[in-house]
Amino acid sequence: MSQIKVIEGDMTPNQGKYALVVGRWNAFVVESLVEGAVDSLKRHGVPEEDITIIRCPGAMEIPLTVKKVAETGKYDAIITLGAVIRGGTPHFEYVSGECTKGLGQLALQFGIPVAFGVLTVDSIEQAIERAGTKAGNKGEEAAMSAFEMVSLLKQVN
Repeated sequence: MSQIKVIEGDMTPNQGKYALVVGRWNAFVVESLVEGAVDSLKRHGVPEEDITIIRCPGAMEIPLTVKKVAETGKYDAIITLGAVIRGGTPHFEYVSGECTKGLGQLALQFGIPVAFGVLTVDSIEQAIERAGTKAGNKGEEAAMSAFEMVSLLKQVN
């Protein structure tokens, strides 16, 4: 086993530029995700000037916005943040499924990490729990995923 080489990302400060693509819909929840993501990146050594927040109307618009951001080639990772709450979205399954599938395809197409921090929940209470109360902050988790992926890809390249 000592002959096997293992490559994995880590949480040590890395040189990277991060774009946060944020859906404004359900802002009362989403802003907590943004705060968690930005705080997490800054605590891990990412300077503010290497963080850009790009706002779009809602979760359904996130994939197209991510595509346009990825096309610029300016960023090492994109973090998506938003909230789809079943009670307020009649086509809940479609939006959450298309958003997830589209973002995965964009990550592969552009060779850039796209971290998924879009909440897809049944109620406002669940959204609040996942935006910084009982269930942690999913914005912070998405930022850490992107951060680790930047580290990993730099080692693989």
